[in-house]
Amino acid sequence: MLCSRCGEANAVGVKFCVQCGAPLGAEWPPAEAPSAAPAGPPAASGSVLGLSQPKVLQPLPGPPPMGPAQNSGKAIASLICGLLGWIFPAAVAAIILGHVSLSEIGRSAGRLKGRGMAIAGLVMGYAGLFFIPFILIVAAIAIPNLLRARQAANEATAVGSLRTIDVAAITYSSTYSNGFPPSLAAIDGDGNRSASCDAAQLIDSALASGQKDGYEFTYVPLRTQVLGDEAKKRGCTAPGSSSYEAHADPLTRGTTGERSFYTDQTGVIRFERDRPATADSAPLE
Repeated sequence: MLCSRCGEANAVGVKFCVQCGAPLGAEWPPAEAPSAAPAGPPAASGSVLGLSQPKVLQPLPGPPPMGPAQNSGKAIASLICGLLGWIFPAAVAAIILGHVSLSEIGRSAGRLKGRGMAIAGLVMGYAGLFFIPFILIVAAIAIPNLLRARQAANEATAVGSLRTIDVAAITYSSTYSNGFPPSLAAIDGDGNRSASCDAAQLIDSALASGQKDGYEFTYVPLRTQVLGDEAKKRGCTAPGSSSYEAHADPLTRGTTGERSFYTDQTGVIRFERDRPATADSAPLE
């Protein structure tokens, strides 16, 4: 609705002009009512020399008091959600809040501001919805590949650890004349003392603990032999064995690894895909 006083465009339903405060729908300038001719001699108290007093115009009522414009809380929330638009629920919230805040700002007759923030939230919200499918596609391709790469790395480490156990077992046998080590602890060392028959310090502590890089390692001595005098002289307190077997199995099959591995005094690494490997399993090429 156009103001007849200043020409400002106002929203429908607004009673007073937001620019000059004039009542909308009223004629401007207001028409003066014609003065009635005096019927008799002028009254002494209301005229001077028979002339009527000039009419005093009453001021136009102003618009209702209005405080300073405030930022729309929904516009602010739309902007914040838009900044997090790469998260699916945040992008949807940015779009909804942006539209609602723009509608409220338009109906507020200047009491609310924040149109720019609402538009920015809308733009980022729609952009988030546009890119989310691409992010999901990339994730669907990348995550399985990363999982397979992790499994392959863990399997390679497990094979290398079994080879380390084989070398350590042969070194232990030739050094302490006690056959193959009675346990993983016998070829481990705490690093604070010199190597001995009971702690040869031939493997690292993580491998000696039985778990490393997503795999569980099991060492089993076979055909335990009698502790000889030469072994006693070298500080051995537990008898070794004439043979052994070592196993490496994934802690969570399908996640930390797919294959299980096996080795023994022959030094041949064998594997199985869905169950623990044994001496009858296929050799690793």
